[in-house]
Amino acid sequence: MTFMLPFIISVLLIASVLTAVHQAEKIAHHLGEPFGAFVLAVSVTVIEVALIISMMLAGKEGSDLIARDTVFSAIMIVMNGVVGISILMGCLKHHELSFRVEGTNPALAVISALATLTLVLPVYTTTTTGIDYSQSQLIFVGIASLVLYGAFVFIQTVRHTEYFLPVEPLKKEAMEVQDFHDGQENINIWVTGLFLVIALVSVVILAKLLSPSLEAGLSQVGAPKAVLGVIIAALVLLPESITAVKLALQNKLQISLNLALGSAIASIGLTIPSVAVISILFDLPLSLGINSVGIVLLLLSLMVGLMNLATGRATLLSGIVQLVIFCSYLFLTLVP
Repeated sequence: MTFMLPFIISVLLIASVLTAVHQAEKIAHHLGEPFGAFVLAVSVTVIEVALIISMMLAGKEGSDLIARDTVFSAIMIVMNGVVGISILMGCLKHHELSFRVEGTNPALAVISALATLTLVLPVYTTTTTGIDYSQSQLIFVGIASLVLYGAFVFIQTVRHTEYFLPVEPLKKEAMEVQDFHDGQENINIWVTGLFLVIALVSVVILAKLLSPSLEAGLSQVGAPKAVLGVIIAALVLLPESITAVKLALQNKLQISLNLALGSAIASIGLTIPSVAVISILFDLPLSLGINSVGIVLLLLSLMVGLMNLATGRATLLSGIVQLVIFCSYLFLTLVP
């Protein structure tokens, strides 16, 4: 009976995540690109923020590190895991995939700036003695994160939308079919949005119920506390990961990258300001700086990501390299 309740909650949690995937995909299809990827990224980030804040407010041991571990895990999962498996699976089916560097390079620049400001710089500041920011520094970084995120969204959805559209335009017949489906979706878009909200709220509640059992299980097997951040990030990114891989298999790597990189930007740009506000309002400790191993892996991920996504073409080797980095990150998290 002890194991039955966590098992039931886990099954319901997976079902809620899959429901969120389905509803978010319908809304994304209705809105088109790049707005669809934006909606998916924000929806998933809402889950991440809610989970982190709920654990911070619980005040358990290690709660000051949960935001850092989750955000860092999200970056590594997206940059290496999601992008890597998407490229690998897409290239296995289509040999070579193409995308617009005008869209990927600015996204990687924003991710690099956000990741460095929030996760690396706290290690080297001198106002505080630990790996955390002072209150004024935290406020500044929170505002800077929002500015970078807002600027990226403006460029993606208003100023340079064409940079984030697929390389090859849809054929006339495909556009006609898409228009027909969009017309059908108009009837149920509000109902679909309501189902998406319900699914997202369910994920947050169920994950919160499961977290005590999860923490106890990790403690029993002697796993590092950082593993909890990996699990949370993997959970909240599951909807986008599934969608990104499916899009790559359909030879739509541009949309897949929009979704993956956009989720990484949203994960930092929205999560860090949110947890900063909670930390200040409730006087909760918040440590954001990652260790030296994390810094090396982050820099390696950003460097390889910039090289792999700088040509507008993706091959099998690109996906393999990024997946090897991802596996290295998982191994070193378990065996630090």
